[in-house]
Amino acid sequence: MIVRWITGFLDSPSRVAEPFWEAVTGWSLSARRAGGAFATLLPVRGDACLRVQVVGDGPARVHLDLHVDDIAEAAQRVIGLGADPVADLGDVLVLRSPAGVVFCLVSWQGERVRPSGGASVVDQLCLDVPGVVFDREVGFWSAVTGWPVGVTDLPEFSFLVRPAGMGIRLLLQRTGGERAGVHVDFACVDVDAEVARHVGLGATVVRRVPGDWTTLRDPVGREYCVTGRVPGSA
Repeated sequence: MIVRWITGFLDSPSRVAEPFWEAVTGWSLSARRAGGAFATLLPVRGDACLRVQVVGDGPARVHLDLHVDDIAEAAQRVIGLGADPVADLGDVLVLRSPAGVVFCLVSWQGERVRPSGGASVVDQLCLDVPGVVFDREVGFWSAVTGWPVGVTDLPEFSFLVRPAGMGIRLLLQRTGGERAGVHVDFACVDVDAEVARHVGLGATVVRRVPGDWTTLRDPVGREYCVTGRVPGSA
């Protein structure tokens, strides 16, 4: 099994926040699919790695899709590593990781070029994992992707070293909560300026970690972060 691409999905009870995400990413919204439930945020350069979905219930949240060559083969692999199947939708298989992170297996459509350009870019999904299962979850995602675990200077974080060209990096954060989740991270050249831009477009600030990142909420209450990582870095 090879993870060819990763896509983040913004799952929302309505379309209210979609204009906000178009504006903060600078990406355009594709034609809608599946009766209007799905659309893709299309970057100016590179392949898409962020999509929107109207799920009809709350709260607003994020999940990730793993794009693979063979869904059935990949399912056997990830279930053997500890994932639990949730729903088989034919062309999409929904699963949960050992910690409870929801993800899907979907067919790869040839994506291979990381989005680029601009002073900021969505290029990371952070998996928020309760501390009691954190080490197991890091091992699970490293085994699923085949990506090695990178070293950070903050003990509450681990990241996976993505292959060249991969649009989305995976970061895992040890939390004190009881439930696992996922949030989106922006990389940018100036955190304060980027945060001000997001607030001007409708976001609200939740907390600031000066010099590192700021956590915000989008118009439907979904948390995400603006970080000081350089766009296009490993």
